[in-house]
Amino acid sequence: MMPPANIYKTETNEQKLHKIANELLLTERAYVNRLDLLDQVFYCKLLEEANRGSFPAEMVNKIFSNISSINAFHSKFLLPELEKRMQEWETTPRIGDILQKLAPFLKMYGEYVKGFDNAMELVKNMTERIPQFKSVVEEIQRQKICGSLTLQHHMLEPVQRIPRYELLLKDYLRQLPPDSLDWNDAKKSLEIISTAASHSNSAIRKMENLKKLLEIYEMLGEEEDIVNPSNELIKEGQILKLAARNTSAQERYLFLFNDMLLYCVPRFSLVGSKFTVRTRVGIDGMKIVETQNEEYPHTFQVSGKERTLELQASSEQDKEEWIKALQETIDAFHQRHETFRNAIAKDNDSQSEVSTAELGKRAPRWIRDNEVTMCMKCKESFNALTRRRHHCRACGHVVCWKCSDYKAQLEYDGGKLSKVCKDCYQIISGFTESEEKKRKGILEIESAEVSGNSVVCSFLQYMEKSKPWQKAWCVIPKQDPLALYMYGAPQDVRAQATIPLLGYIVDDMPRSADLPHSFKLTQSKSAHSFAADSEELKQKWLKIILLAVTGETTDDPNEHSATLDDHAEPKKKSEC
Repeated sequence: MMPPANIYKTETNEQKLHKIANELLLTERAYVNRLDLLDQVFYCKLLEEANRGSFPAEMVNKIFSNISSINAFHSKFLLPELEKRMQEWETTPRIGDILQKLAPFLKMYGEYVKGFDNAMELVKNMTERIPQFKSVVEEIQRQKICGSLTLQHHMLEPVQRIPRYELLLKDYLRQLPPDSLDWNDAKKSLEIISTAASHSNSAIRKMENLKKLLEIYEMLGEEEDIVNPSNELIKEGQILKLAARNTSAQERYLFLFNDMLLYCVPRFSLVGSKFTVRTRVGIDGMKIVETQNEEYPHTFQVSGKERTLELQASSEQDKEEWIKALQETIDAFHQRHETFRNAIAKDNDSQSEVSTAELGKRAPRWIRDNEVTMCMKCKESFNALTRRRHHCRACGHVVCWKCSDYKAQLEYDGGKLSKVCKDCYQIISGFTESEEKKRKGILEIESAEVSGNSVVCSFLQYMEKSKPWQKAWCVIPKQDPLALYMYGAPQDVRAQATIPLLGYIVDDMPRSADLPHSFKLTQSKSAHSFAADSEELKQKWLKIILLAVTGETTDDPNEHSATLDDHAEPKKKSEC
């Protein structure tokens, strides 16, 4: 018997487009259920336990960030729009217009993604140290709705969702005829969502990187402090080390990170690979030299401040791969630090700073205390009790006590032993030591750099919730026009905080009679109040912020005249 004639009939483009749109709807329904689990179950139950005094509620808010806003956006706006459109598909077969209209709000994911690393670390620490926290989480995880998955697994879903939109939209555009009415909207949606997806993909890679760092941490006997979001594993593998005296080859193992090379010796273990670290070689100052040895082929030399190693690869290809990885890591390290070093080398006054050759031979110009609010070396914020200001007597930089715990003889001061920073100590004394761990985070963007290329910047009075008012240097940079960066002073090398403006509600009513030029930003449980020195400055800020909260940007605040009436306040989420 012959099969029906249409059994081998391929799907038409229209059918493929409907299938993709339907998949978007089905996955959106499942995603909203997961968001509701995070927001209404995990978040609310933990908040209830926190309100009993078991642990700080602030910790719970840090873990879940703006998950309530994300949940509200998807459950109240995006999902209903998709449901309605699929019901009307016969007459309106398109989804690009929906996503193009709502895509800017997806940028609210920026806040969630930025805090994701710290949130995962916080869950880990609180689970280990606070029994009440662990009990609530495990009780929820046993419920059927969790599907035998952990809290951390569900927290990763918002990070993974944006790349999923990107894949579906790319597939949708491939099937969509270029002359379709939906083409332009779908293409614009993809551009915006791809930007947000790049941040999510970065967070996913960071998560995978942290898991790998934990594995290496255990392989090294839990003795090396390498588990840090700023650390990135570049390459690892076996290598042979040539002895200096008899050129015999000894088995070794290398772990190459973005700021150091761990030179390790294998040790006996019944379970898994185990290693002992012989030397940490910092990437700063490292040089790679290809060497020739007739008896031992495929050799190269790693020369660092701490040690020089003569190494032999297993093949010419293996050698080339190691040299390439090491050299690219060195280049990337110097590129990352170039901006910071250039900024440090600049002098704010007409008088130039002491050159490296003159360190200790000529008295420096001291940076004034009020020009910085954080250590110019480790970038930790100063405070009156535990981290006070000190001056390096060699370069004049303002540093904390940890970074000034060195003394060197200064020629300009008659050879007297004086307090200096670590960098100057190493230059003057000629002594080098292992690279200390350096923390770099999302806030490490220099004030002077962004202020010079900003949409708007000025001093504003700032208050978060019921905390006291404080003065802050506020900047909305051109390269990140939907975020407000706050610094303690215009020359600080790291922001104290950032506020992703998308989705915030703006209230321009004065906070008090003493601050007539104030306004307030609110979103979910976050509230930020600002006050300008004049009504003109306040209006200048409001024009930019009112655009940013809706996903719009401008290079010139005078070109727009946004008003508060243009932005209706959405319904607020009920208290947990």
